[in-house]
Amino acid sequence: MAENTYTPPASVASAAKRGLKLRKSQSPSNRGGTSVGVRRASQLANRQPVSLDTIGRMVSFFARHEVDKEGEGWGVDSKGYQAWLLWGGDPGRAWANRIWKREKKQP
Repeated sequence: MAENTYTPPASVASAAKRGLKLRKSQSPSNRGGTSVGVRRASQLANRQPVSLDTIGRMVSFFARHEVDKEGEGWGVDSKGYQAWLLWGGDPGRAWANRIWKREKKQP
């Protein structure tokens, strides 16, 4: 049986696109996000379907990086803010958490 996939909504794609643009505008020493984050942003920005496993990784990312919101430069250009956007930003967190909770309640 094939695993379900989930197409990112436009709001998630938009946040990922903002993250890619912001990251590109930074000097190399101020670029946030890992190669995994950049690949995830490309996937989300292009609204490519993601697996439940990927949704789980998104949930984990946002849980680990919530603390980044307390850092200097949040909402402007901090590395943490760039990474947050690459993973879909606040819309990505809400979307991933909603799917994860719904799907994990099923047997």
